[in-house]
Amino acid sequence: MSNAKLGKRTDQRLQQIRNQATQLIWNGRIETTLAYAKATQRYAEKIITLAIKGYADTVKVEKDVINSKGVKTKKTVVQDGPKKLAARRKIMSLVYDLFEVRSKDESKRSFEKRTKNINHPVVEKLFNELGPRYAKRAKELKQGGGYTRVLKLGARRGDDAEVAIVELV
Repeated sequence: MSNAKLGKRTDQRLQQIRNQATQLIWNGRIETTLAYAKATQRYAEKIITLAIKGYADTVKVEKDVINSKGVKTKKTVVQDGPKKLAARRKIMSLVYDLFEVRSKDESKRSFEKRTKNINHPVVEKLFNELGPRYAKRAKELKQGGGYTRVLKLGARRGDDAEVAIVELV
């Protein structure tokens, strides 16, 4: 199963797995065929592991800032460390970039305020939500991996394909 071609050319197969992994990280669960579920699970586990290993690497840097009155002051800024930056760049190459969507009851101003400093929402979700959550889980259980699960649903009506749900644990 490690080299399953899934009836597609390599570029199409990798593109679909990348898309499904992005949707899995963004939504928390997807429904697909069993073969694609297993391939997506392997791909997503590697991405989450990258986020866990790099999310805590930050560096405090002092920068000189000129304010509106022309006065030069020092400001402390938290930046990504080398491990986190490398992990961030690698993850950006492995997932697609999705955009935040404004909910129906959310005002334009609150949406802009919420998404002001977010350039890559999927990557930010990995580092801010999933990385700390799964690092804590790995510490409690004293094991790595197991961030996703595949639940079989049975055969799909029409083409009799085995259907499964992939979800984050």
